[in-house]
Amino acid sequence: MKTLLQLYRSVPPPARRSPCALTIGNFDGVHRGHQAILARVRQAARERGLLPSVLTFEPHPREYFATLNQRPELAPTRISGLRDKLEALASQDMAQIIIERFNARFADMSANAFIEELLVGGLQTRWLLVGEDFRFGRKRSGDVDLLREAGMVHGFEVQTIADVTDRLGHRVSSSEVRTALAVGDLDRAEHLLGRPFQISGHVIHGQKLGRTLGFPTLNLRVAPRCAARSGIYVVRVHGLGEQPRPAVASLGVRPTVEDHGRVLLESHLLDGPADAYGKLIRVEFLHKLRDEEKFPDLPSLTAAIADDAQNARAYFAVHGL
Repeated sequence: MKTLLQLYRSVPPPARRSPCALTIGNFDGVHRGHQAILARVRQAARERGLLPSVLTFEPHPREYFATLNQRPELAPTRISGLRDKLEALASQDMAQIIIERFNARFADMSANAFIEELLVGGLQTRWLLVGEDFRFGRKRSGDVDLLREAGMVHGFEVQTIADVTDRLGHRVSSSEVRTALAVGDLDRAEHLLGRPFQISGHVIHGQKLGRTLGFPTLNLRVAPRCAARSGIYVVRVHGLGEQPRPAVASLGVRPTVEDHGRVLLESHLLDGPADAYGKLIRVEFLHKLRDEEKFPDLPSLTAAIADDAQNARAYFAVHGL
């Protein structure tokens, strides 16, 4: 029987704690490298009768320190919003996901407090898997050697995992996925992720401009610092029925109609409109058509959208849905 997923915003309350097999990381994208880590956690948990568990952070520690030091350019872009990350972790059969708020208190936690309060007391860790260069605690003072010493005292086993590489020997990492998305290389991103890049969210009301132009859209807010390059994409929309729907989508700030827009994902369904406000949909990115452009007027924008829709139909005619 499949274990029900338990999601915690900090350590579980005492009555809900069970001995666990744990891995720790940000897991942005939950790519093939992460999937290899999670598979080892599952195996160890199964062999030892433990709960397969993940400890992750929000925001990314690098994002926290970039903000703290007023250097926003040092914050990593995001492959996944929190919902998509949690869904991807859940799909790897984790029984327990703990999201720790990475704030001043957490950043100032000593390495020993991290081990004793979080790993031992809060999570009842019995088996731990981390990267070979894993660092933790105030000023990154803790390392794998300290974990192993603590494990001998507190009764947990520590394993490490080297970088995961693809069949060509290239490292699979969140940085590699971000690089692929930044240049619009969806094939490379899909190879690294093990699935198409996707964004999910609830459909919100927009300015209704697309409807006025004859191309109504489903609008999603996008997490800040989205890793994907702004542009026009062929996409597949899930969540509006049993089958996915073919669509063309614009990811960006809509420079023709707004001066200071926030990033939106606007998807125009190619097979007819849908009443989708408030629904949770998932948009899979299949092919990049072009970069985002600023057009001189609305007729030019309308003509470009019509071309994009035609090119998307041509893509589906060749590749299918």
